[in-house]
Amino acid sequence: MPKISRTPRFLKTWQHIISRELMRLRMSRHTFMVIVAVLIGIVGGFGAIFFRFAIRFFEAVFFGSWEYSLDYALQLPWYVKLLAPAAGGLIVGPIVFYFAREARGHGVPEVMESIVLRAGAIRPRVMFAKVTASAISIGSGGSVGREGPIVQIGSALGSVIGQLLKVTGTRLRTFVACGTAAGIAATFNAPIAGALFAMEVILADFGISQFSPIVVSSVTATVISRHFMGDFSAFTIPQYELVSVFEMIPYVILGISAAFVALAFINILYKTEDLFEQVKIPPLTKPIIGGLIIGSIGITFPHIFGVGYDSITQALTNQLTWYFLLFLVFLKIAATSITIGSGGSGGVFAPSLFIGANLGGFMGSIVHSLFPAMTASSGAYALVGMGAVAAGAMHAPITAIIIIFELTNDYRIILPLMISCIISVLITSRLKKDSIYSLKLSRRGINLFQGQEINVLHSLKVSQVVKTDYERVYIDTPFRKLMDLTVRSPHPNFFVVDRKNHLLGVISIHDIRKFIYERDSLENILVAHDLLTPVYHYFTPDDRLDIVMKSFGEINIDQLPVVDTKNVKHLIGTVSKNDVIEIYNRQVFKRDMVTSASGYISSTQKFKQVELLDGQLLSEVEVPGEFVNKTLKELNLRARFGVEVILIKQHYDTQNREKEKVIPIRPDYRFQLGDTLLLMASREDLKKVNQLNGN
Repeated sequence: MPKISRTPRFLKTWQHIISRELMRLRMSRHTFMVIVAVLIGIVGGFGAIFFRFAIRFFEAVFFGSWEYSLDYALQLPWYVKLLAPAAGGLIVGPIVFYFAREARGHGVPEVMESIVLRAGAIRPRVMFAKVTASAISIGSGGSVGREGPIVQIGSALGSVIGQLLKVTGTRLRTFVACGTAAGIAATFNAPIAGALFAMEVILADFGISQFSPIVVSSVTATVISRHFMGDFSAFTIPQYELVSVFEMIPYVILGISAAFVALAFINILYKTEDLFEQVKIPPLTKPIIGGLIIGSIGITFPHIFGVGYDSITQALTNQLTWYFLLFLVFLKIAATSITIGSGGSGGVFAPSLFIGANLGGFMGSIVHSLFPAMTASSGAYALVGMGAVAAGAMHAPITAIIIIFELTNDYRIILPLMISCIISVLITSRLKKDSIYSLKLSRRGINLFQGQEINVLHSLKVSQVVKTDYERVYIDTPFRKLMDLTVRSPHPNFFVVDRKNHLLGVISIHDIRKFIYERDSLENILVAHDLLTPVYHYFTPDDRLDIVMKSFGEINIDQLPVVDTKNVKHLIGTVSKNDVIEIYNRQVFKRDMVTSASGYISSTQKFKQVELLDGQLLSEVEVPGEFVNKTLKELNLRARFGVEVILIKQHYDTQNREKEKVIPIRPDYRFQLGDTLLLMASREDLKKVNQLNGN
């Protein structure tokens, strides 16, 4: 008779509540997301325009001209080129150090961190600090790009708008990505690339629910940018094409070369950061030293100043010799690493385009000189090299391909561009798991590559699934008894112990069945000790389940022993693969329910309690008095009480009318009187918190 599927009572309740609310809000919520995406696109477009004018303003301040160019820089006095970057570092240092530390560096990792750890919440001051610090860094000659800063600025705009509208969770993350897309689209005049960058790099998710508002925001920002700045590409790019099918061979070689150059760029960038960190001088002085080094290089080679678009254009239009192109590859890697490593503020995307253009131009010059009739000019290779190095550094081939395609508006170069970008990413991702963006987070202990399974199991302990119902046999148990256990026992493995219950090994029923035909001759000879297999994987109740699951993947066994924490030889239970999978499924289901429930609860004025799985409760609790003026990090509620904070409601009084504001979870949030916590906990753990309120 087939089993009857029974839906848990609480699930039916929440299905009814959520279905009812979604039916009521379906049209209004979708409309809300689109309207806000348009607003973010408008603000992001104007933000990108303002940032570009801010850079021009500081170029006028430091170099004396609103129309700064490479030709103009070549004619400047040596002392201006030497001192301008140092003066910029003198101003940038205090801004970053005192106002917003997130404004240091290239910006994109900080946005990714806010998505992963703070549900998209970004402080408003970051926006102002990043605009000022990056505009000064670039305007004074720092060897960085404007794309990273505009990503952080646009993301901060999206986050601030989302927080003002009191949205949380997925919607706030989507608004952050909308700001990213708006910034990239307005900067490059490339709406498709803006949307794909936000989804491929920032969210790492191509979900349909995020796609629509991100595209709307990207298109809106592009319209704003084109209206005020004109419909022009970021670079002057001649028309190129694939001359011969045999030309794919040098493009493959270019993809391979781009991968190793991208790896060198990533490694040198972070090694330089480490080097400046080790220098025992005040942090405020490091950007000045970095500026002096950049200035000394720029006296002879001002090509490295700023975003370097003029030099990229020279590579694209075949104006530079092959040896100078190769020299600029290494010079730009060093200059960008010094600028960012010393504490400057700016992006790494434009430098990767600069490096790629010169690498491609160098290879194109060599190839075209050897096979002039079968190959395009060096500019075509410079264009493909831009995409290949950027793709390898970012580990984002789709964004790199599309952005170069949108810059050229020409389909004829797409085949070599695709093959070079894909080869570059395959090699770089194989040799280095982290991209130029995610490596910064990995060095802080934030792993973006852990899947949902690992993230869920990381917080669970063996003690939550350990079973004391297992089959234990002594070392001298005869083979005859083992045969009987094979028939009677429901367990697939027998754990062999001595008389002190010390674990010695394990016997699988498959090992016993090998001797079934020799039972008569062996039953009085063989004992458990003769059949056991030593155990190399065992765990204590305090071990994490992600480690257990990894062990199950390495060995062909479905049950592993659990030993005492103080005496690792003493067997106290077992953990099975099925139990780990089952608790994983329950936790994932529980998190999905919490996400749905918290989204509903955050818009509800009054809420008490809902029962989830395994006796877990979702409950709203007033902040106890002893929590007031303390941060989440200081209280460490998960360790002290075993509770999980889902969201915080802040109550405040405006003209004698009580209001509520949902606060994103932040470790540094300091509780105030009247705050309310939405907690997920067992009934017993919840009681501990309620007792602090006298309940």
